[in-house]
Amino acid sequence: MAEDGEEKLLATVQHIVQTLGRTDTMTEDILKVFSNYDGRLSLDKLYATRAAAAAAAVGGPGERTVPASPPMPPPPVAPSAAVGMPPVTSLERTVRTLDRQISQFVAMDRLIWADSADADAFLEAVDDLIGTVQELDAAGTNRGLLDRADELLSRCMARLEDEFRALIERPDDAAPQVPGGFGSDESEEEEDYDADDGFGDEPIPIAKPVSDFDVVIDALPPGSVSDVHQIARRMVDAGFGRECAEAYAAARRGFIEESVARLGIRSRTTEEVHSLPWEELEFDIARWIPAFKMVFRILIPSERRLCDRVFDGLAPYGDLAFVAAVRTQALQLISFGDAVAAASRAPERLFRVIDMYEAVRDLLPDLDPVFSDPYSAALRAEVSAVCSTLGSSIKGIFMELENLIRRDPARVAVPGGGIHPITRYVMNYLRAACGSRQTLEEVMEGDLGAVGAAAIAVDPDRPTSSLAVHIAWIMDVLHKNLETKSKIYRDPPLASIFLMNNGRYIIHKVNDSELGILLGDEWMKQMMSRVRRWSMEYQRGAWAKVMSVLQTGGPGVGNITAKAMLQKMQMFNSYLEEICAAQSDWVIADEQLRADVKSAIVDSVMPAYRGLIGRLRSSPEAARDLFIKYTPEDVQARIQHLFEGVAK
Repeated sequence: MAEDGEEKLLATVQHIVQTLGRTDTMTEDILKVFSNYDGRLSLDKLYATRAAAAAAAVGGPGERTVPASPPMPPPPVAPSAAVGMPPVTSLERTVRTLDRQISQFVAMDRLIWADSADADAFLEAVDDLIGTVQELDAAGTNRGLLDRADELLSRCMARLEDEFRALIERPDDAAPQVPGGFGSDESEEEEDYDADDGFGDEPIPIAKPVSDFDVVIDALPPGSVSDVHQIARRMVDAGFGRECAEAYAAARRGFIEESVARLGIRSRTTEEVHSLPWEELEFDIARWIPAFKMVFRILIPSERRLCDRVFDGLAPYGDLAFVAAVRTQALQLISFGDAVAAASRAPERLFRVIDMYEAVRDLLPDLDPVFSDPYSAALRAEVSAVCSTLGSSIKGIFMELENLIRRDPARVAVPGGGIHPITRYVMNYLRAACGSRQTLEEVMEGDLGAVGAAAIAVDPDRPTSSLAVHIAWIMDVLHKNLETKSKIYRDPPLASIFLMNNGRYIIHKVNDSELGILLGDEWMKQMMSRVRRWSMEYQRGAWAKVMSVLQTGGPGVGNITAKAMLQKMQMFNSYLEEICAAQSDWVIADEQLRADVKSAIVDSVMPAYRGLIGRLRSSPEAARDLFIKYTPEDVQARIQHLFEGVAK
């Protein structure tokens, strides 16, 4: 009785299926519903009953026919038997079997790869499904079954993608120790923290800088790399390569973002960079330089290595995944460099911009193997472009230095004719800039297209290089500015002292640095000649009256009266006191120049003064009223006390 009841139940189900199952897909769905509802209605029994019903509808084997009898009308049959069901093909059975197997894995609430046996079985089922879909697609005769297989494949790929991301984001093994803080928590007590990092309320520890860039980050253990490679290969074979690349990028992007944040880099807009006070911007640049090196020398090459292993033999999806993973953070660093290059070109920014330029330039050759594919070539071009932009900024800053000198007003005279602040600033600035002479030569030559290849050779005896010509032009602008400032002094000799002081300071700074090589011997000779000329102008202007009163005539000039000689002595005393009173506050900063000027004064004044005293003493008429207020030693001592304004 039980068997009879089961047969009736199966027959009823078949009737329902034949009535409602208008398409293959609908038929399969109805059979699944019944098999899940009652344990007696297994799919195997339902398929067997369905096949028997189809055979009965078309006439089974061994039926006899009676050809001699006249044809009779066929007996009435049930509608379901008249409609019949198509025979089940081997591909249908394969799809059903794979559906049962894969559905079990897809429904798991744990990682399939937590059990290696499950992972192997799942991959085997995936391989069979991919082959079946390809076979159905090639046949092109059963669109409904192909659609069902495609739908199953999509569910399968979605679960594979979840497993793929989980294996990348949460590998079984712990992350290895990474220099600079990548993936390491042990050094947190030695790290700084940046509260405003853009990653929520929790502060991100700031990594310590490193100097050894010959490091590779193994973000995944070898076993995990093998697992994700197997998944990637199936997704690519199934036509889901782009989805796989996007999943990889999404899984790795968080690690890269946090790694950059741990380097102390904040995302800033161009407007923010331009509005920052220089002190804050300089601090950001100081962080950016080591971060740029870390990202482009360690982080991005390591990401390329991981991509190549995960997508080995699966081009171009590895290239797509790599670019998608690193592009955002790479462009963030590049955009900061662009923003700094386009910001204010105040001269004090030169040295930090040079540091940025050198950091980018030096790593360009190492980027060629990392960004060698067509998809990442644009990133390589972006890095090269920011290098060129920073080089142009360096040129612009030098132009701004010229403008700064020209705009420096001639308002207040430097006391005592000393060294002007603009002279100190420009000369110390140029000396410091020459510490990066090779970089400046490279930039001024405009050979930015060859940046990253061999550095431009610097000729030590080449005062006609672009940098040398540019510095010579700056020196000429400074010279004209100082001459304008010298006109502020009402006393022409003091103006000469001012020019002497500044000229001598310039010579000293040029001799004491590579500026001497760049400007050349001829320029140095011209500058020294100017200083001598200014010294002679000072002597003529300051001591001309003194020398005039000391003239007593010579052979063939005629005799000078004793009274006239006594008047000359009085005038000399007056002029000497006047000069010493005025020039005691004047200053000659350079010790050697000061000694040379005093010596020149002594050499011109003292012989004439001694000659006047000798003639007065030899004249009986003058000797009677002679009063020598200053002996030659006194005069010489007073001259030696000139130009001590700085000491006082």
